Amino acid sequence: MSFKSRCLYDKSQIDTENLLFPGRELWVLLVPLVIEQLLNSCMGVADTMMVSRVGEEAISAVSNVDQINILIIQVFSALATGAVIICSQYLGRKDNENSNKAAGQVVLTVLFLSLFLTVVCLVFRKPILRLIYGNVDAGVMRNSETYFFITALSFPFLALFSAGSAFLRACGNSKYPMKISVISNFLNIAGNAVLIFGFKMGVAGAAISTLFSRVFCMLVIYISLRKPAQPIVIKNYFRIKPRLALIGTILAIGIPSGIENGMFQFGKLAIQSSVATLSTEEMAAQAMTIMLEGLTGMVGVGIGIAMMTVVGHAIGAGRLEEAKYYIVKLTLFAEIGVTLSSLVIFAATPLITFLGGMSDASSRLCFEMMLAITLVKPFVWTLAFVPAYGIRAAGDVRFSMITSSVIMWVLRVALCIYLIRVRGFGPIAVWIAMFADWTARAVVFTLRYAGGKWSRHKVI
Repeated sequence: MSFKSRCLYDKSQIDTENLLFPGRELWVLLVPLVIEQLLNSCMGVADTMMVSRVGEEAISAVSNVDQINILIIQVFSALATGAVIICSQYLGRKDNENSNKAAGQVVLTVLFLSLFLTVVCLVFRKPILRLIYGNVDAGVMRNSETYFFITALSFPFLALFSAGSAFLRACGNSKYPMKISVISNFLNIAGNAVLIFGFKMGVAGAAISTLFSRVFCMLVIYISLRKPAQPIVIKNYFRIKPRLALIGTILAIGIPSGIENGMFQFGKLAIQSSVATLSTEEMAAQAMTIMLEGLTGMVGVGIGIAMMTVVGHAIGAGRLEEAKYYIVKLTLFAEIGVTLSSLVIFAATPLITFLGGMSDASSRLCFEMMLAITLVKPFVWTLAFVPAYGIRAAGDVRFSMITSSVIMWVLRVALCIYLIRVRGFGPIAVWIAMFADWTARAVVFTLRYAGGKWSRHKVI
């Protein structure tokens, strides 16, 4: 048997005339997801820039609270991942009835969990903020409390929207969630302009705008899910009764994904504590570099999200070789996208740093770090992250959780702290550690895929 048959996929077992996602259908799924990721990133930058006009206290408060909010959002993202995987596998079996039952349990689980987290954050927002950011200025703390209170109210709406979008993506419909997300982002920006600059509401205006944009997303997505002409239909909400077995299956996928996402965010906070010891110019350069590097990976992230739907359908239909085929094909697409994105963003770096009003020293540091990223990222990042989406779609979530968490803390976090605090490196230490992390992940997940153990998991 050839290497391709053993380690990649066996083409002889794939019916190329009867693929689950033939060429056009695959692109219809992929393109909206990539566009959504890119626009969300760009809108996030615009949102931050608008808040920064209010003053340093405001932008510091929003930045601090967002670090906490991201942890909460990771929980919702993990449950959405579980929804995509479970519903996609049922749909791959042509079992719409159980897919709908699973979707109902996801809605129930997400609703109660998000309400619980909202209540906790509302009641304990002051102790939480003081525990994490106890030494900040009084003005920053006051703004943080306001922003945290209002954004916490949006958690149930965001959680339900994430789940609803996951249902549509599981059905192969990524275009509609993209449209809603784009409209919501523009509403958020417009709301910021009116409330921050028109009514002079400061961080409260930014938070209220975010709240109403998330309410809008949730309402529109669930109105769409009531339509009968689609595989997953969500209605008669008050008739949904808990099914503990299904909820257990959802949590078995969601909890490891949530832990993995949470460890990633805690790792970022640990690294940030070391970056905070650097000079102002170095911290500014690092902040800009993080934003630019994030943009270079958005194509890969969008393709990875699509991969969960495609591979989930193939696994559910019992087409293992077709699942492998899609993992290889979409990883190749992601590699091309990440390479082109890296080159484009690197070419635009001098202009972006100039428009951002960065000092010459910060601009030079940012350019040097982006050069290193452009030279390394195309070779290892895609294999480090994109095939893992397909492996998770087959139900192999615990391996991903353990591997990602260990590599994150042993390589990325520990190495970064050592280089900065012990060896006296500047912000390039963050990226040296990041490159080590990416390389290790690429090796481990490539070996995991080639070994085939990921394909023997059972989700449904």
